[in-house]
Amino acid sequence: MSLQVDQMAPLDRRTGFLNEAGARRIEAVLLPMAALLAGMLAFAIFLLLLGKSPVEFYGLVLKAGFGTAFSWTNTLTRAAPLLLAALCVALPARLGLVIIGGEGAIVLGGVAAGAVAMLMPGLPAVIGITLMAVAGMAVGGFWIGTVGALRHLRGVNETISSLLMAYIAIALMNHLIEGPFRDPASLNKPSTAPLPETWQIGEMPGIGVHWGLALGILACILAWILIERTTIGFAARIVGGNVRAAEIQGLPAGTLAIGFTALGGAFAGLAGMIEVAAIHGSANASLAAGYGYTGILIAFLARHNGLAIIPAAILFAGIEASSGLIQRRMDLPDATVLVLEGMVFIAILLTDTLQGRVRFLTFLERRQT
Repeated sequence: MSLQVDQMAPLDRRTGFLNEAGARRIEAVLLPMAALLAGMLAFAIFLLLLGKSPVEFYGLVLKAGFGTAFSWTNTLTRAAPLLLAALCVALPARLGLVIIGGEGAIVLGGVAAGAVAMLMPGLPAVIGITLMAVAGMAVGGFWIGTVGALRHLRGVNETISSLLMAYIAIALMNHLIEGPFRDPASLNKPSTAPLPETWQIGEMPGIGVHWGLALGILACILAWILIERTTIGFAARIVGGNVRAAEIQGLPAGTLAIGFTALGGAFAGLAGMIEVAAIHGSANASLAAGYGYTGILIAFLARHNGLAIIPAAILFAGIEASSGLIQRRMDLPDATVLVLEGMVFIAILLTDTLQGRVRFLTFLERRQT
C-alpha cells in the first residue's frame, strides 16, 4: 500500500521534485486549458476576418451564458443532457474506443420514454417515470452496446459504425414519431402523445433547473468512481493501455468493451428520456439537437475524466445558450458557436500530440533522477 501511495504522490519524497505521476496530473490540466485558449484565439482571428469584434462576441457569451441568474438557469438546463452525452464518449474511451454516435442513443432513448408514456398513461407517476428511465437507458445501452459487440466479435471500426448507426437512429425516430407512435392531435409538429402532467420531471428547489441536472452530475461522479476506484475500472484502463497485454493477463477485454459501450449508451439514452420528461413533454424531432456531438468535444476536453466533464459541460452549455443573443446583437448565424466548438476540438486533437512532451515538465522529472 505504501508503494502505491508513493507512486500516486505528485512529488518524489527523496528529492522533492516532480515525479512522473505529478507531471501527468499537471499535464492533464494544462493541455486542455491550452487547447481551449488556442481554439478561442483561432476563432477570434476568424471573427476579425469577418469584420466582427471578438471582444464583443466573448462579452456576449459571458453575459448570456453566465451573467445573470436567468442565464445560469438556461445554461444549467442545457448542461444536463451534455453531461450524460459526454459519458457516452468518455467511458468507452478509457478502453481505447472512440464512440461518436451518442446522438443516436439520445434520440432513441427519448422515443422509448415517449412510447412508455403513450402505452401506459394510467400508471402512478413514480412507476411511470421509473419505467421511462429504464426504457430510455435500455434502448440507448443496446444501441451503443451493439457497436461494442460489433467491434469485439467482428472487428468493425467502432467510430464509423457508431456514426452510421446515429444516422439510422435519427431516421428510425422520424419514422416512429411520424408513423406508428404519432399522436393524431400533433398536426404541425409530429410527436408522441403528451406525457401526463404528473410524469414530467420538475425543478430543483431554489435554482429553477430540472432534476435532470442532478442526475447528470451524479452519473459523472459514479462514472469517475467506477473508473478510478474499482477493479473493473482498473481493468478497463489496462485494456485501454494495451489490449494484447491485457488479454495475456487474462482480462476479459471483449466483455469490458461491450459493457462499457452499453453503459455509455445507457447514459445517453437517459439524456433522451430527461429531454422528453423535463423539456419537450413528448418525443419529437427536437430530440436531435446535437447534444451527442457536443458531448464528444466535452469528453475530449475533459480527457475522459468524469469529474472534469462537469465544468466542461457547463462551459459549453453556456456558449450554446448565448447563440441566440449573438445572432441578434452581432448579426451572425446561429451556428457560429459551432464554428468555435470545431476550432476548439481541432486544438484539442493537436495538443494531444504533446502528451508526455511538455518540455518544462519533463525537465523537472529528470531533475529527480
